[in-house]
Amino acid sequence: MMMKDRGKLVIWPVSLDRSKTRADGRIISKKSAIQEPQIDEILKAAQKLGLEPELESDKSYPRSWWENSGRLLISNTQPKTAAVRQIAAQIKKARGE
Repeated sequence: MMMKDRGKLVIWPVSLDRSKTRADGRIISKKSAIQEPQIDEILKAAQKLGLEPELESDKSYPRSWWENSGRLLISNTQPKTAAVRQIAAQIKKARGE
């Protein structure tokens, strides 16, 4: 099996979701997080930030395997929490929050 996501960071929508707990998979503070992030919003934000995103829309977050939420692979140039914070801030800006 080839690991195509090696050297990449995996970003799940749940990582940015304000309504989720840390135990559910949120990795940034509630203050930094956003309400109900969509995978296409995360993709656009990552593109704007130059993180070379790859969308895998057929993937499901392991803790909620029944929901087909999709995931994003981004270049591993910084810590994951920093990248997720930047993406969330970019989405807030796009939404006008």
